[in-house]
Amino acid sequence: MFEWVTNMVAAGGLAGVFALMVLENLFPPIPSELIMAAAGFSAARGEMSLPLLIVAAVAGTVAGNVVWYELGRWLGVERFRPLVARFGKWFAVEEEDLDRATDMLRRWGPVAICFGRMFPGVRTLISVPAGMVLIPRTVFYVWTSLGSAIWLTFLALAGFFLEEHYDKVEHWVEPLAWVVIGAAVGGYAVHLAYAFRRARRRRREQRQQG
Repeated sequence: MFEWVTNMVAAGGLAGVFALMVLENLFPPIPSELIMAAAGFSAARGEMSLPLLIVAAVAGTVAGNVVWYELGRWLGVERFRPLVARFGKWFAVEEEDLDRATDMLRRWGPVAICFGRMFPGVRTLISVPAGMVLIPRTVFYVWTSLGSAIWLTFLALAGFFLEEHYDKVEHWVEPLAWVVIGAAVGGYAVHLAYAFRRARRRRREQRQQG
């Protein structure tokens, strides 16, 4: 996978970095850690500008999050609540989780958005409730850009300065990427099992009360 991503970045240049980051934030098939490490390698080889690749990556991240933020803003909390009640168990989310997330964003919005960009899984999902609680667009996009810029610059620099150790890095980055993907799938399975168990317990309690 690492070699494939590296070849895609080299072939696509800055436009390729932008497109991969858009896809990573819409439906993350490839971790941004892998994309930016490959882009950093390409910059170290003189195939693209390091500052421009960071700009392209941040722009792609923001563009990908436009979809989720605007979707959340269009739905709103109350329109989204019936969907959570009906389908939330498939994502290990219940109405109480929705309330906690929206309360946190109302209180810590900019900080949560900024630091959320640095955590796998959170970085995309946080955009939906941010839109639902109507965090101003300017606030959302500025803090998304800032958090993304910090994290993606770190990843790009790591790839840039490790370029001379390409052969060594390739051996551990690719397995690490599969570990990240496997952990995400496994985590989803665990959350799903917990959500179904919690839903059954709730239905049982409701029957007992009724």
